[in-house]
Amino acid sequence: MTAAPALRERPPGQGQPWPWLLPAVAVLAVFYAIPVLDVVRLAFSDATLIAPATGLSLDAVRSILGDPALRKVLATTVIFVAVNVVALQLAGLSIALLIVRGERRGLKGMAAFRTLVLAAWVVPGIANGLIWGLLFDEAPYGTLNSLLGSVALGPVAWLSDPKMALVSAVIANLWQGTAFSMIVFYAARRGIPPVLYEVAELDAAGPWRTFRSITLPLMRRAIAVNSVLVSVQTLNTFDSILALTGGGPGRATEVLALFTFNTVFYNLDLAGGAVLALLLFAAGITLTLLIGWIGRDRGTS
Repeated sequence: MTAAPALRERPPGQGQPWPWLLPAVAVLAVFYAIPVLDVVRLAFSDATLIAPATGLSLDAVRSILGDPALRKVLATTVIFVAVNVVALQLAGLSIALLIVRGERRGLKGMAAFRTLVLAAWVVPGIANGLIWGLLFDEAPYGTLNSLLGSVALGPVAWLSDPKMALVSAVIANLWQGTAFSMIVFYAARRGIPPVLYEVAELDAAGPWRTFRSITLPLMRRAIAVNSVLVSVQTLNTFDSILALTGGGPGRATEVLALFTFNTVFYNLDLAGGAVLALLLFAAGITLTLLIGWIGRDRGTS
């Protein structure tokens, strides 16, 4: 009876994740951590866009946090992000399910429809704002007001009325951002095994019951991930609003990202802009953690 061959010893470090993670951590440190630390340094300085920092100071923090406009900007940001996230999720999910259903039934034109939706995604934010600025133009030749006037429903003060200006900014962002949500949900829906829907048909389950019992639970992770990505993307949106309304009328459409831009490039306040950038960073992290907590799989906890 022969002895079992001795197990070969593992080389030192084998099975440990650090040799694989260290390069990624180093890259992240160079491209993310160092700029963030530099922003922290600038936030506690007196730097401007035309003069370097001369020392540490809390003046910028006090000035920004004590600015009466900050409360209005934060309220506008919350409304803009919340409405957009919900609308983008619903629009993207609806279009994705519509395309999958059309493909399943062999309807022609689904590829062209998908391409048409994706076309809005490649439009730069500035161009998106300019395009919708033309559509929302309140002059007699404004596209939407001309259409509404033809049926005796116009004109609408799309950009001069504070409430309608925020609605216009939401519509412009929704038109451009829906494509990303559609891609995420389309991929997730195509990943669901068709046999589950075949079984549901055999059980005579209706469309709503099938959606609630099969589609929605199996797309839960995709919805959570898309919520995080869309929230952070919307929170950092400023270019389309800059081109569409410039943050006006007044501060009706000035979100936190645009307020940061204006502080740095119009007021030349680099230290104040750094403070606002940290607020924006903290808001993004908070949203990510909150949505991750809400969308976590409670069955594994």
